[in-house]
Amino acid sequence: MSNLATSQSPSPGHLPAHEKIKTIEELGEIARSAQAQGRTVALCHGVFDLVHLGHIRHIQAARNEGDIVMVTITADRYVNKGPGRPIFPENMRAEMLASLASVDWVGINRTSSAEPILDTVRPDIYVKGSDYENPEDDVTGKIRTERDAVERHGGRIVFTRDVTFSSSSLVNRYFDIYDPPLRDYLQQVREGGGADRLLKLIDSVKDMHVVLVGDTIIDEYQYVSALGKSSKENIVATLFKNREQFSGGVIAAANHVASFCKSVEIVTTLGGDDFPKEFIRAHLRPNITLTPIRIEGRPTTRKLRFVELGYLHKLFEVYTMNDTPLEEAERAEIDRVTAERVRNADVVIVTDFGHGMIASSTIDTLIANSKFLAVNAQSNSGNHGYNLITKYPRADYICIDAPEARLAATDKFSDIASVIEESLHSKIDCDNIIITHGSFGCYPFSAKTGVARVPAFTKTVIDTVGAGDAFLTITAPLVAAGGNIQDVAFIGNAAGAIKVGIVGHRNSVEKVPLVKFVTALLK
Repeated sequence: MSNLATSQSPSPGHLPAHEKIKTIEELGEIARSAQAQGRTVALCHGVFDLVHLGHIRHIQAARNEGDIVMVTITADRYVNKGPGRPIFPENMRAEMLASLASVDWVGINRTSSAEPILDTVRPDIYVKGSDYENPEDDVTGKIRTERDAVERHGGRIVFTRDVTFSSSSLVNRYFDIYDPPLRDYLQQVREGGGADRLLKLIDSVKDMHVVLVGDTIIDEYQYVSALGKSSKENIVATLFKNREQFSGGVIAAANHVASFCKSVEIVTTLGGDDFPKEFIRAHLRPNITLTPIRIEGRPTTRKLRFVELGYLHKLFEVYTMNDTPLEEAERAEIDRVTAERVRNADVVIVTDFGHGMIASSTIDTLIANSKFLAVNAQSNSGNHGYNLITKYPRADYICIDAPEARLAATDKFSDIASVIEESLHSKIDCDNIIITHGSFGCYPFSAKTGVARVPAFTKTVIDTVGAGDAFLTITAPLVAAGGNIQDVAFIGNAAGAIKVGIVGHRNSVEKVPLVKFVTALLK
């Protein structure tokens, strides 16, 4: 045992706040020392973004249960409370709590769950709020695993039942963290009972089987720092630092929806032997089945981006692909496998990046065999102007961005509502359309209700790569489940807001963080 644990005073309440803030490992050592002296350790864990009376009573309940009170807070990067949250960064939140006389020690949890803390600190008492007492009401689904971790080390959970407040509710009511249009919109959704309705809609798709059809893309980020302009040529010289490879395209899209639905299958093409299936499978969630079709003599599409460190500015991009028409036998095999795999799906999602996999015969196959067909036809540097959504004569749901909508409508200047109602809807047999529009939010359209607008939920953008795919794949099952198109758009905007905070495809949008995000917005 280190000197840290043995030298600490058993009653540290008199210490300056900054001296009470420790690493999780140090808290573990302090707990071992206290328990060796026969003292009980009580632990509280949460975000504690806006400390209020409910928090004070909660911590006091912990003081009544234990001799030593430790409070751990969720690090900023794992706070799923919506745009602008946390209001106070982790160091300030830790200092606020350490300033309380009833708190002995404070730590910052730099993992996504409380279990590592529980395994390190091994508290005698783990104090939770009454809203976690019924596991069925816990949107995170983690209270059971936390209980197991506590009891594994001989501890027990105590639920407090004193006065409760919601930090998110107080923030939404008294802090101007949203622009007025978004604030007014959220209030309108709250008053219409939106929170319960949206959470029920998300949960309604949990038993669905989803099949995705589309191009696999290997996305590589080469991180560099700029050295300056070359002295002899008009180019920017950079210094290589490191690189990351991601399974992108349909692979990344499938990972998003896999957290929401029971089973997912991917039908895709891969190059002859350049990227083994093992590389792809290593990046898939467990409930995803991969059905690859190898195309000999072609590479798996790869997009190499040179990214400046610090601000993550993309400097340059290089494509490796062959998007010329396939041989008849290869095309027939793609169509045969596609027809076979999509027939039994509750939802078929097409992520058409326009890189050679999906031809007109494949579109006919998808339309003829899909119970519910959701489509995105992406415009990108490799296909600009040649991969329009209008090549799909029919779909049950379409989700594209505003530039893609304007290209398909051949309309550069009209407002988006006109582009949807007067052009796209007349050209494509589809009664459910959502047009995403970056910082303007999105425009959901239903043949029954017309066009509406849902404001964007965040202005903090780290990386836009894959945000549209996350929006499409998470919302498609919701439309298939009969969700109101404006409710679907709300959930899609939340998914997009989470995704633009993720670099590349390091992580996917998952159900629990999305549910927490939506819940926090509407408290």
